[in-house]
Amino acid sequence: MKSTDCIFCRIAAGDIPCAKLLETDEALAFLDVNPLTPGHALLIPKTHVERLDEMTGSLAGQVLRHLPSLARAVQQATGAPAYNILQNNGQLANQAVGHVHFHIIPRAPGDAFRFNWPAAQYAEGEMEAMRQKILAALE
Repeated sequence: MKSTDCIFCRIAAGDIPCAKLLETDEALAFLDVNPLTPGHALLIPKTHVERLDEMTGSLAGQVLRHLPSLARAVQQATGAPAYNILQNNGQLANQAVGHVHFHIIPRAPGDAFRFNWPAAQYAEGEMEAMRQKILAALE
């Protein structure tokens, strides 16, 4: 299944060229055309799925099994001492393309990529209440 309006579906179908790194029946990895750092790569399912929570476990497994080797290859090729794996879901989370994709972002000292990570703490009892809500949703 693909969406003709989706740029990643068009790349997966071969309608738009890409700097391909890996391809299977289920997954495609390629260099990002607007890299945050040199070697910034994307891993996508070839099937059109907008958000991670909409993927089946089977498809997620078929795609994500390539993430460790792809991350190692990007890190080795770039010489980066570290990397981030980033995956956004929904416009509010800065998902720019409505197709599941995983960013592999090589990191080097002094690069310009930054996170805003305003960590907080739970008030007394809030963590357990949240845990119970999530457990109920998993059932």
